[in-house]
Amino acid sequence: MTKKATALYVLRLSLTLFLITALVAAALAGVNGITAPRIAAEKERKTQAAIEKVLPGGGTLVDPGSYDNQGGLVSRVFASDAGYAVEVAPTGFDGAITMMVGVSRDGKVLDISIISHTETAGLGAVAAADTPDGESFRAQFRGLSGELSVKKDGGTVDQLSGATVTSRGVTRGVSAALKCVASLG
Repeated sequence: MTKKATALYVLRLSLTLFLITALVAAALAGVNGITAPRIAAEKERKTQAAIEKVLPGGGTLVDPGSYDNQGGLVSRVFASDAGYAVEVAPTGFDGAITMMVGVSRDGKVLDISIISHTETAGLGAVAAADTPDGESFRAQFRGLSGELSVKKDGGTVDQLSGATVTSRGVTRGVSAALKCVASLG
């Protein structure tokens, strides 16, 4: 094979690969364009349901400049006469745990709702599960205030068996929400 034939062969392979890559990229962009609005709507539906769970009656969005976002843990704050719903995203074992924390006007946890997570099934995922263990784990935060930590770290929160990192993440998120509300005055 001559150098010219080899160069043409390589050019033809390169162009073929480029065209295949361009077609796949276009197909992925098309699918993303179709699914992105549905994904955003579902995420907003889950967020609104979480707000309603932790702060009955919901609330209005608070100006981000009026509170301490706790080093980026706090995403949004909603306020009502009953208290606040604080969206936080602490890190768990396998990524962010997006959750809503209801805090009363006197600085006590009303409830928590985990919106999304990527924690290990059967271990960290129990924190968000609608099971007796999941409900019990989340319920222990109700009425608490101040700086929280898990028992393994000298605190009062019972960690999930085999999921200490997830438990620490959720506890860190609840603490951030409490500090955020305290910064509102």
